[in-house]
Amino acid sequence: MLKVLAYKFIYFDLDDTLLDHRSAERAALLDVHAHFSLFKETNTEALIDIYHQVNSMQWAQYSGGEISRQELQRNRFEQTLEKLNLDSSDYARIGQYYIACYRNHWQWIEGAEALYQRVVQKYPVGILTNGFAETQRKKLDDFGLYRSAEHVVISEDVGALKPDPKVFEYATRQTGLDKNDILYVGDSYRSDIEGATNFGWDTAWFTQNGDSAKQKKAQFVFSDFNDLSNYIRI
Repeated sequence: MLKVLAYKFIYFDLDDTLLDHRSAERAALLDVHAHFSLFKETNTEALIDIYHQVNSMQWAQYSGGEISRQELQRNRFEQTLEKLNLDSSDYARIGQYYIACYRNHWQWIEGAEALYQRVVQKYPVGILTNGFAETQRKKLDDFGLYRSAEHVVISEDVGALKPDPKVFEYATRQTGLDKNDILYVGDSYRSDIEGATNFGWDTAWFTQNGDSAKQKKAQFVFSDFNDLSNYIRI
């Protein structure tokens, strides 16, 4: 029989947990590819793959304090262009166009909206997210999450990024509860599951990952939001 724990508060990650960041990123890069003649000889999948590799590395360095936000914003497109053997001098304009396009493609992860609306009827909820603060605030506003979330924690505002324990400590203080009372739902193994579990929160991992060793880190692993609803009994 499935063990169900009594939680008093549920925090959700935002990108690729509630909202489909990866699809929006891909769609925005396709827009970039179509808009700039610079890419006319470049395969679209090459642009997407290289950008994702570079951007992931930049965010890892940013979360570790190795580079600044400004360096991340510059490097992710400058280095992508360099790796594609393209002129990188126009990285800033390309980056600005990407952000404008990215905002046009935000949408819920399949099944997430219905589950989230059911959760807020039973539990107090919050949002805990990495990402640039102004972008995350726009998402939260566009999807009405400020109205339903009792607490919103954007790690950039805290001054540390997940998986830094400072973020989870701050988010816990906002609730006025003990860390054992909180469940965190997220998709990133390093930032969400390792970070929250190491701090002392229970975690529910939204993933297609079949790595059983990693799955043991979370209290619950799911790939369908209907399964999460069964776990928390809503």
